[in-house]
Amino acid sequence: MSVPQYKRVVIKLSGEALAGEAGFGLSPAIIKSVAEEVKEVVDLDVEVAVVVGGGNIWRGKIGSEMGMDRAAADYMGMLATVMNSLALQDALEKLGIETRVQSSIVMTQVAEPYIRRKAVRHLEKKRVVIFAAGTGNPFFSTDTTAALRAAEIDADAILMAKNNVDGVYSADPKVDEDAIKYDTLSYLDVIQQGLQVMDSTASTLCMDNDIPLIVFSITENGNIKRAVLGEKIGTVVRRNV
Repeated sequence: MSVPQYKRVVIKLSGEALAGEAGFGLSPAIIKSVAEEVKEVVDLDVEVAVVVGGGNIWRGKIGSEMGMDRAAADYMGMLATVMNSLALQDALEKLGIETRVQSSIVMTQVAEPYIRRKAVRHLEKKRVVIFAAGTGNPFFSTDTTAALRAAEIDADAILMAKNNVDGVYSADPKVDEDAIKYDTLSYLDVIQQGLQVMDSTASTLCMDNDIPLIVFSITENGNIKRAVLGEKIGTVVRRNV
């Protein structure tokens, strides 16, 4: 069996990735497929944490554009991530994977509160930890949550699974047919060129803490495992290239 390149990873899933072709809501088939891919990584004896977005249910930016208070709209988005996290937890546990959801917003009936030392202990016991409710603060994206949690738990890498692109491009490949796909990039390149990988706060956090980011498509089965094994898929973003 191939040797994993990382001992502990944070998998970042967009909410849209759980919606399937419908683009909104939850697709049971997609959630099951994602859970099976996570299980493949757990079976490699890799410690796995997951951060899930909420864009398939609600996006704070849309609420803000509707005239809502931005903070209130963002809190609604955080609650959407909790719903997605519970759905993923259920799918993982149906596969026999012990899982914990930790929420940055206290809701003890459905999830543990986020406690860094407890999260690390769960990971050491080979439980999958799903970080829900973002950072618990408005104005921060779930990309920033992934970067922050990865730094806090001393993760070896962030695996960013996308549902609409297979890496980082110089422009939107759906709009610009001349867009160039990058194999490797530095975080400074991402920030200076304004590439749509993750927001600048998340990029800066990853750069400052020297956390590699692997961006790839989740639509191809087995890609999460390939990323963990160090196969050349998608785009790798590092502090120094």
